[in-house]
Amino acid sequence: MAGFTSLALDVVGLQNRPPARQFSGKICRVCGDNIGYKEDGELFVPCHVCGFPVCRPCYEYERSDGTQCCLQCNTRYKRQKGSAMVAGDEEDNYDDQNDFDDEFQTKNRQDDPGPPKERLLILQENGDNNNQQWQPNGQAFSVAGSTAGKDLEGDKEIYGSSEWKERVEKWKVRQEKRGLVSNYDAGNDQVEEEEDYLMAEARQPLWRKVPIPSSLINPYRIVIVLRFIVLVFFLRFRILTPAYDAFPLWLISVICEVWFAFSWILDQFPKWFPITRETYLDRLSLRFEREGEPNQLGLVDVFVSTVDPLKEPPIITANTVLSILAVDYPVEKVSCYVSDDGASMLLFDTLSETAEFARRWVPFCKKHNVEPRAPEFYFSEKIDYLKDKVHPSFVKERRAMKREYEEFKVRVNALVAKAQKKPEEGWVMQDGTPWPGNNTRDHPGMIQVYLGSAGALDVDGKELPRLVYVSREKRPGYQHHKKAGAMNALVRVSAVLTNAPFMLNLDCDHYINNSKAIRESMCFLMDPQFGKKLCYVQFPQRFDGIDRHDRYANRNVVFFDINMLGLDGLQGPVYVGTGCVFNRQALYGYDPPISEKRPKMHCDCWPSWCCCCCGGSRKKAKNKGEKKSFLGGLLRSKKKKMMGKNYVRKRSAPVFDLEEIEEGLEGYDELEKSSLMSQKNFEKRFGQSPVFIASTLMENGGLPEGTNSTSLIKEAIHVISCGYEEKTEWGKEIGWIYGSVTEDILTGFKMHCRGWKSVYCRPKKTAFKGSAPINLSDRLHQVLRWALGSVEIFLSRHCPLWYGYAGKLKWLERLAYINTIVYPFTSIPLLAYCTIPAVCLLTGKFIIPTLSNLTSVWFLALFISIIATSVLELRWSGVSIQDWWRNEQFWVIGGVSAHLFAVFQGLLKVLAGVDTNFTVTAKAAEDTEFGELYLFKWTTLLIPPTTLIILNMVGVVAGVSDAINNGYGSWGPLFGKLFFAFWVIVHLYPFLKGLMGRQNRTPTIVVLWSILLASIFSLVWVRIDPFLPKQTGPVLKQCGVEC
Repeated sequence: MAGFTSLALDVVGLQNRPPARQFSGKICRVCGDNIGYKEDGELFVPCHVCGFPVCRPCYEYERSDGTQCCLQCNTRYKRQKGSAMVAGDEEDNYDDQNDFDDEFQTKNRQDDPGPPKERLLILQENGDNNNQQWQPNGQAFSVAGSTAGKDLEGDKEIYGSSEWKERVEKWKVRQEKRGLVSNYDAGNDQVEEEEDYLMAEARQPLWRKVPIPSSLINPYRIVIVLRFIVLVFFLRFRILTPAYDAFPLWLISVICEVWFAFSWILDQFPKWFPITRETYLDRLSLRFEREGEPNQLGLVDVFVSTVDPLKEPPIITANTVLSILAVDYPVEKVSCYVSDDGASMLLFDTLSETAEFARRWVPFCKKHNVEPRAPEFYFSEKIDYLKDKVHPSFVKERRAMKREYEEFKVRVNALVAKAQKKPEEGWVMQDGTPWPGNNTRDHPGMIQVYLGSAGALDVDGKELPRLVYVSREKRPGYQHHKKAGAMNALVRVSAVLTNAPFMLNLDCDHYINNSKAIRESMCFLMDPQFGKKLCYVQFPQRFDGIDRHDRYANRNVVFFDINMLGLDGLQGPVYVGTGCVFNRQALYGYDPPISEKRPKMHCDCWPSWCCCCCGGSRKKAKNKGEKKSFLGGLLRSKKKKMMGKNYVRKRSAPVFDLEEIEEGLEGYDELEKSSLMSQKNFEKRFGQSPVFIASTLMENGGLPEGTNSTSLIKEAIHVISCGYEEKTEWGKEIGWIYGSVTEDILTGFKMHCRGWKSVYCRPKKTAFKGSAPINLSDRLHQVLRWALGSVEIFLSRHCPLWYGYAGKLKWLERLAYINTIVYPFTSIPLLAYCTIPAVCLLTGKFIIPTLSNLTSVWFLALFISIIATSVLELRWSGVSIQDWWRNEQFWVIGGVSAHLFAVFQGLLKVLAGVDTNFTVTAKAAEDTEFGELYLFKWTTLLIPPTTLIILNMVGVVAGVSDAINNGYGSWGPLFGKLFFAFWVIVHLYPFLKGLMGRQNRTPTIVVLWSILLASIFSLVWVRIDPFLPKQTGPVLKQCGVEC
């Protein structure tokens, strides 16, 4: 409830109170609101011992639901006049008869009918710059009046009548259990009880942290510690017992095992504090969507990025856009920006068709509350679509809407067919002018507003969210920074046109599956205290169109349902590139607000002469610091103001010149003005756009007064010019960070280094769904791109190993980021370790000299700890064993192929300047179900895993043949070698199935290359066996003849 107050106010007598006195009081140290006054005009003081400033709502909440004690001196709060009684109040010796009479009189006044203006219901958020203010003359126990009645009727519509009554009854039971004395007389009706329930409910937190039960997490932590101890003793044993007859193999195996142990520590310990979170959407509506008052939900700009419409089919992008336009959120607060980085006329025309279809699709979704609101996926769902649908016209309207959507698909597919063959003279628009983006590498910036302007209404005459097409300018000789540059262009365009304080980033194939997803994120971002420290809310990625067995671990369940929960218990999850709602101020490079620390408890019982010994030096140091602070404070203040969120942000001042911005700083002295508003600093930081700079000073978003759409469009074209970012901090400290193809990891890392926190939100109904490459080659190329980005970060100045130690990044969070950039290098020891079993089988050597009892104990303890860790991890996370096993298999497949190539490509790119092309993952699928699963595409990434499979299979055959020839004595040492060989083959089995395809036929080129490499390796090994002793002289043997 921090930051929120809900009061029933009587306006009688407010005119006699001076207006300035309403805000002359202190600020509540809990929620930040003004404390207010009592009925007699005195300042409200809850604690008469220390006078710790707390407002009446926080005082009431602490008495009813808290410790009932002062937060500073820990003295029990006494009952104030007008407050409800709680358990323990009867112990206080004071006469409460007058207080009871006052309550009775107040209740009588509320029952007296009067004009609606005499009864006000105010719901205020801390820090919100609206016209609502704190009114000091109020009572905090009941609500009455016409306004409250309307709010009640609006909130009752959220639930059914039976569910509503049940919730009210549960609330009353909770109040009785807490010992609260009921204020209800026999004559009070059901409405007053429900009103009190609403007031109590609206002041509750919008979310809560749900820790993992101790019965699940404590055994998991204990096993992790035991596994770490076993691992230390196992490595000690391996190092101290070398195999001299196979010393090279032993040395390589030990190095690999040490690296695996280091990698396990990086991956395991950030999962020490996993948590889950729960949101309350009904409380969000009670706070910010009161009937009869302006909607106070935050504005949201949604970004959709696309590059090539032929690889990312327009019909998929259109479905994503339609799901955004139909989201369950106030239409005037949603804007959708589509970035076309390929300057394609195909996408431009597709969005025009999408905007027209949205006029019928959006009202259909909201009228019948359908889910999901992407038509392609809604109409293809194999469920009972009549469930929970009671509208008599639903079946008829659904049939008509499906027919219209099929016609829409025909029109879009016709555009795609037309775009397959580009005319020699280039594309021409409908008005006869050439398409500006005919040259995709040399074209001007383009912006087109489809919806949200005057006259763009749906078929029911209601307003639609804004839809904007954006294609940034591109010219030869400029660095455009791929997706990161496109996202930064969208940040600037949206700041000029709508300037929403929150931004949702989606890939073109990630549609909104849960229409309340934005509301879920607002439960965190609009929290009055916690929300100001959040840089983003990350949702998990879920996918459609994946085969039932998830052969190549496309769902990534282990990462999203285990690792991300662990990070959420630290400083927050990493940013994964899509399905993320940002705080705009965090992307501008500001520091989070610093919470004011409570004064430390001190004792006044010591005599004053003790302070000379104990506290004198401290006091002297404090005075000394005060002398320094005047000169050094300006520099610190300037840095804090420039890097922090302490700019003056005006909501109502029209700002177009930097000089006008400086003139608008009223209430500051000249020194602070000069430190805040330096024109050169702003231009160097944000670029030369006064309108954009003005938008950065508006923390709560919105546009300055006096603006018009024509001038804003011109300014938006200016901020997406290719030279705008030159000599600025875009891509370095502001926006999406440049320097890696995985700009998402880098961007989130920079924000966490500044001290921001992030939140992982997993609603019960999946928020967003996308498409994943189920084909083996495409999947490996996707993993290659991710690993290459990690290698680039590792070789850059932003490497978590050495960057940001002066910041506020937590140590376990740093371990997690180190793991995200180090994991590709695991491919080198993994490849060597997967080769060792085959070499051991072919040569008869082994990496362990003797299998003694002690050796068996350490091996057994290690395997038991690994199995126990995995089982307990699956137990608290809810991940299935199949998902876990698929993840383990693809860790080996990707490690010996894509990760290995990424290491060498990254080294070539950074050290030799050899760049690699960015490959867009195809988003389309064949008409047949899982058709792409069996589609084979040749790539060099397939060679190393195939070679490993053949080597280990040949080794198994050779080892078994040798054991058969040498008798029973050789079977014992063979089992250890066979175990490791089968470990490799089983992990690579999905890869082998992918090679076989539907017809169980392997392409010839793969077979040739693999057999060739395996044969050469085997022959060379047999020819020069490094483990046989070398003879330097003549060979002396007995001839068998007795001389």
